[in-house]
Amino acid sequence: MKVLITDEISAEGLQPLQDDSRIQLDIKLGLSVEELHRTIGDYEAIITRSGTLVDSALVDHGTNLKVIARAGVGIDNVDLPYASKKGIIVVNAPFGNTNSAAEHSLAILLSLCRQVTDANASLKSGEWKRAPFTGYELKGRTMGVIGLGKVGGRVATRAKAFEMDVIVCDPYISEARAESLGVHLVKLDELLAQADVISVHTPLNAETSDLISTEQFALMKDAVIIVNCARGGIINEQAMLDALESGKVLGAAFDVWSEEPPKTEVLKKLIAHPKMVVTPHLGANTFEAQKNVAVDVSREIINFLDGKPMENAVNIPKFDPELMGQMKPFMTLASKMGEFISQLAPSNPNKITFSYNGKIARNDCAPITICALAALLNRHTDQELNLVNARLEAENMGITIEEVRSTESDSFSNLITITLSSPKGDRTIAGTLFEGIPKIVKMRDFHTDFQPSEHMLVINYDDHPGQLGKIGTLLGEAGVNIGSMNLGRREKAGEAMVVLSLDSALDAAVLEKLGEAVEARFMRAVQMAEA
Repeated sequence: MKVLITDEISAEGLQPLQDDSRIQLDIKLGLSVEELHRTIGDYEAIITRSGTLVDSALVDHGTNLKVIARAGVGIDNVDLPYASKKGIIVVNAPFGNTNSAAEHSLAILLSLCRQVTDANASLKSGEWKRAPFTGYELKGRTMGVIGLGKVGGRVATRAKAFEMDVIVCDPYISEARAESLGVHLVKLDELLAQADVISVHTPLNAETSDLISTEQFALMKDAVIIVNCARGGIINEQAMLDALESGKVLGAAFDVWSEEPPKTEVLKKLIAHPKMVVTPHLGANTFEAQKNVAVDVSREIINFLDGKPMENAVNIPKFDPELMGQMKPFMTLASKMGEFISQLAPSNPNKITFSYNGKIARNDCAPITICALAALLNRHTDQELNLVNARLEAENMGITIEEVRSTESDSFSNLITITLSSPKGDRTIAGTLFEGIPKIVKMRDFHTDFQPSEHMLVINYDDHPGQLGKIGTLLGEAGVNIGSMNLGRREKAGEAMVVLSLDSALDAAVLEKLGEAVEARFMRAVQMAEA
């Protein structure tokens, strides 16, 4: 596997990739957009930080890309929807730099409150002044933390250590989570009105862009302090500048910017403002954090090669790693069922129902559904589908996906059933595992018992004496050997369905002869990807 590194990444953290003989690691820093577009097509994985824009154009040039790895928490430099549409797995390192970012938030807050940067510059210039650098204590003030995730939670805990009262706003956490940290959960407007210090720790997305703007500053106390070590753009920078110049805000400490490096006049004025303490996106810049995030993404790429769960993939359905060993055989079964029924069912399905019965229904079956869906739709789309983009493609095709689970099962301890509904009717297939081997045990209302194989033939006909003999004779004349046969029928001399495993593929002429010989109601040759 060829892996491209485009930003400064800890060499020590990349050691797991260096030690794996299956991986060719190329480090190419400072590539222009044009050079990167020419280069990326040779690689199956790219590891970046915030310095590389992985947009739709880069994804289109990355014709072999399987994994995009962001050595850090935020993925706002990655076009996640487009990468997902192309079936590319996007991973990040959400834990490696959380402590670093939390500590930096407190570092620049303290630097602002104690005027460390100005006092440092004054003393280094040869001055000895103390009175101009009188500061403010944190003890007894109210800290408002917006976003109680991994970083925000650490900031809240550290603020309490400074004997601050901490209130938090996060619509996606429970009261129990806030209580466990000893903080009080409030609405955003309430936080803005009560806090003496406000620190943001949310991702940047459509919901949080300009979360703090002119209207929100108007709700705040006079002489409030603002900290942003999360993402540029969460706080509207023009509104921030206005609030500083009006005196509404006592001071602000920023590590992140809506444009990096900053070039606009607004950003230049904001950075130069005397009430601002600023750093150039250093929140994750500790030796420990850089090593940790590099190790995390390196392990994810190795997990991909080994077919193991990717714990930090942001666009794959989450699956409990402890259950993977138990559930992976069912994912294989579902994939084979999806591939099989896709070749038998009418075109243009409008609904696909996945039913799980028995012990398997106690677990989250979403990844099994996605495996089956990818295999089922792969023959109906130009791009390869996988866990990342199968559900998106189904939505684009106007197909409704339904999942039904029940711990009750009449005949099998575990049973997976797939039903395709279309204007031409329904097609149903059911399967289970026998000693770990995938078996298809029902097609429509015919009971069957066969293992999917590479070359198969399905024939539905009226069961008269000699029908199987005709099939065997014609296949023998064509030089095609039958590996196994399974016959399902409702009653004697009634409608039958035979499923044959063959040693080689059939051509169209032989199929036509077979259909005429047995007066087949339905007949289809099935080609499976694997034996």
